[in-house]
Amino acid sequence: MNLSRLLRARASAGRPVTVGLIGAGKFGTMFMSQVRVTEGMQLVGVADLNVARARSQLASAGWPAEQYAAASLDDAAKSGGTAVVDDAEALIRHPAVEVIVEATGDPKTGIRFCLAAIAAGKHIVMVNVEADALAGPLLAQRAAAAGVVYSLAWGDQPALICEQVDWARTAGFRVVAAGKGTRYLPTYHASNPDTVWEILDQYLKIEDRGSINPKMFNSFIDGTKSGIEMTAVCNATGLEAQAGGLSFPPATRFELAEICKPRDSGGMLERAGVTEVTSSVYRDGREVPHHLAMGTYVVIEAESDYARRCFSEYHMLQDSSGRYASLYRPTHMIGLELGISVASAALRREPTGSPTCFNSDVVATAKRPLAAGEVLDGEGGFLVWGRQCPAARSLAEGYLPLGLAQHVRLKSAVAEGEPVRWRDVEIDEADLAVRTRREMEATFGGSGRQAAA
Repeated sequence: MNLSRLLRARASAGRPVTVGLIGAGKFGTMFMSQVRVTEGMQLVGVADLNVARARSQLASAGWPAEQYAAASLDDAAKSGGTAVVDDAEALIRHPAVEVIVEATGDPKTGIRFCLAAIAAGKHIVMVNVEADALAGPLLAQRAAAAGVVYSLAWGDQPALICEQVDWARTAGFRVVAAGKGTRYLPTYHASNPDTVWEILDQYLKIEDRGSINPKMFNSFIDGTKSGIEMTAVCNATGLEAQAGGLSFPPATRFELAEICKPRDSGGMLERAGVTEVTSSVYRDGREVPHHLAMGTYVVIEAESDYARRCFSEYHMLQDSSGRYASLYRPTHMIGLELGISVASAALRREPTGSPTCFNSDVVATAKRPLAAGEVLDGEGGFLVWGRQCPAARSLAEGYLPLGLAQHVRLKSAVAEGEPVRWRDVEIDEADLAVRTRREMEATFGGSGRQAAA
């Protein structure tokens, strides 16, 4: 509750928290809009391969041109301004930068830059949840050994869910379920960058289609992003993936405690202590009223009749038995809230969520019958989507993690709906991301319930 005070103290001392941002996409641009007006924080540099686009994004985020006119990172550090560069590694190495925000969205790139930041002694805020789902437990372990913070990104749903889980446990409640909302129908798993418009046009009015990346948007539609984000939550909280992955039950925000509880108590979950994502669409296509499509939630259990009476007295959203109750946040503001992670890492040396175990994985799953010789196109593409899976099962069955299902050739056919396995693809074992993933598997080995808190 005192981060703003600590930031003001740094400002008064002439020592603002200094930040380097890698990636000037939507998340990064939203952060840029707020870091400019955050007392006690300085954006020293923005690194993007497309420097012209990064400058345009700064302008669109409200930055006067003179504030990002620094000719170099050295000039920016001296003047208190911001430099735009195309060399992310130079930004990572620069001595003026305390915190690196990795916002590229590419898992292999994210792992490379994260390891470089750790080697340079910089705190890392991992907006790149794709990289976290692929190898986050090992990256966090490496950061801790180096004495720096590895943090999930506040404002993105995984970090917000982790905070809700932490609130519940700190207050002495048993966490039954935690997750978020999204828009989902079973047919969406087959969605691809060409057909995604048929879905988007039903609820978004996008006049300039050239302004968005359909592959990126499709990863939210086809179920992949939900699997990635719930994997990050499980590995940071000790919650677990359900055996069949996410089932996306439709639910209003007022039904969360009724639906997101175990089946033996009348709910939709296989058991307590898991993640689930609710849908804003009923299976017949009708909109769910008062849905949670942009929000997050936690469902808790009262351990006594007294606590249940208190749930009722204080108007908690209970299930019909009174035993379970939910707390939800209706929305999230992604990059607009990211400064909380930056400040927490630099000033408290505390992450806003960080993986501690390997309970969950997200595995590449065929969208259609795949033939030998086809080259997988990764998250949001035409060929595979990412299904959440218990980590122990993923390891035992040799499933290919979604984060490595990009630019790899199939050696054998895979049936529609089936997971792709390591043996099905040509893998470069010398690749840094592959080596990091393999080390993570060997180190954590599908931690399972023993790691759950």
